[in-house]
Amino acid sequence: MAITDETYVLLTTFRKSGEGVGTPVWIVALPDGSAGFTTEADSGKVKRIRNNPKVTLQPCDMRGRVREGSEIVDATAEVLIGPDALPVRDAIRRKHSVFTKFMAVGAFFRGLVKKPDPAECAIRMTFG
Repeated sequence: MAITDETYVLLTTFRKSGEGVGTPVWIVALPDGSAGFTTEADSGKVKRIRNNPKVTLQPCDMRGRVREGSEIVDATAEVLIGPDALPVRDAIRRKHSVFTKFMAVGAFFRGLVKKPDPAECAIRMTFG
């Protein structure tokens, strides 16, 4: 089973000190063999990826609990903004259609009571 067949993976990004920071994310396969996910442009993981593009991925559950005995996959990440992020967003909508509809409804209602969410970007990861 490929890492992109998973629903959730633990993405580990690295601080300037070298300390790893794990975050569970939805992952999708992209046509060119890479993988991606979306996140807020001002998130900590985006800042860490801009500083150090080396990341690791490992299958996990939605809370970030790693599957025992699962393989750690090394990857190189890049931040995609604007039109470059669209293929990742579209792939997520296809793979996780039910969940993204619930999230869109939640975002609508949150927008009624507070300021809009920060801009979204995508992260593309290549392997090897």
